[in-house]
Amino acid sequence: MVKWWAACVALGVANAAPASPVLLISLDGLRPGDVTAQRTPRLAALAREGTHAKGVTGVLPTLTYPSHTTLVTGVSPAEHGIANNLTFDPLNINQQGWYWYASDVKVPTLWQAAHAKGLRTANVHWPVTVGAAGIDENLPQIWRTGSDDDRKMLAALATPGLLPRLEAALGPYAQGIDETVEGDAVRVRFAARILIEDKPDLLTIYLAGIDHEEHRSGPGSAEADATITKTDALVGQLIDAARQARPDITIAVVSDHGFLPVSTDVNLFAPFIAAGLVTLDKDQRVSAWEAEPWIAGGTAAIRLARPDDAALVARVRALLAKLAADPAYHIAAVLDRAAIEKVGGPREASFLVALQPGFETGRDPAAPVTSASVYKGMHGYLPEYPAMQSTFIVAGPGIAPRGDLGQIDMRAIAPMLAKTLGVDLPAAARR
Repeated sequence: MVKWWAACVALGVANAAPASPVLLISLDGLRPGDVTAQRTPRLAALAREGTHAKGVTGVLPTLTYPSHTTLVTGVSPAEHGIANNLTFDPLNINQQGWYWYASDVKVPTLWQAAHAKGLRTANVHWPVTVGAAGIDENLPQIWRTGSDDDRKMLAALATPGLLPRLEAALGPYAQGIDETVEGDAVRVRFAARILIEDKPDLLTIYLAGIDHEEHRSGPGSAEADATITKTDALVGQLIDAARQARPDITIAVVSDHGFLPVSTDVNLFAPFIAAGLVTLDKDQRVSAWEAEPWIAGGTAAIRLARPDDAALVARVRALLAKLAADPAYHIAAVLDRAAIEKVGGPREASFLVALQPGFETGRDPAAPVTSASVYKGMHGYLPEYPAMQSTFIVAGPGIAPRGDLGQIDMRAIAPMLAKTLGVDLPAAARR
């Protein structure tokens, strides 16, 4: 496996370059091919100025929260502990709770590494940042219902005094549940204000509008392309503010995954119910479980209540072999625990079911085996699928203008940014 320092050299960081502040912008769902001079002039100009990857091979699963945690730690989900967007909640006690809380991350982050060296850090809406250590000015991502109580919750969880100060100048902050490009535009105004007024050494910002539209309208749709162009203009605003505040700043643009068109939901829950591995009560709610899918778009991790129970493992293995042999389920592969571990996937999973392109894991256990999909675009598929490739662009005073870097590993990005900041990221250095 590539050592972190070798990855830094490969990404074009000059060895003798002085430390530089960093603006890290994440554009959820942006595919490398989406960046063109016509559609995204600011991103294309940044790529010409610095360097960019032909594609970034992501982690398993190719979901937002696991990927974003890799982007700030340099390690796979098996090591950092964020294995899905949603927490595993077979009895629905948490009511669709996400991995919002940074206490679930098991390794140090870029924010912590920078803060430990006396650098000032800030964050706007990056996933898994509620209560994050090392962030001096934090507007974390969280929501529950989208009601006014969510505003009170965010104000309580953000850095004390930060939200009132910014809202006094800029008006109301966007609700966490708002994933539109219009919501992104509000977050960009807040991030730009932090950049200009407070001049942090590291600022991270996450924009969700592209992903939102690609789920709704499909990748490559006119609506998605229009959102990409609007988002490019927002990136331009961030670049301008960052360079006004810190002329020596390094600007990195990343995404978390690619996208595939999707047309069909596959019901993986029903076979587990039929096999007696999941028990429903009289209201058709889960009352007990021995094994259950943990859905992740194009894949599903299979969690076992007793993962070391050989009889239960054999029982689930036999069920999955039966499903994989049935073309109605459109299963591309079934990974066992050893195969999952080899690629750094969720340690909690005893098996992982990977669906074929065009099919996603359905949410309704009462649905037919296949039905029309909820979304028109999906990710979460195996990271080796070309359509799951994500984006990386970086430019700054210590970045050699090297053009296309070819294919890179997502885990190489955080150590490269740590080197740019002049800090250490020990977990990534162990790779």
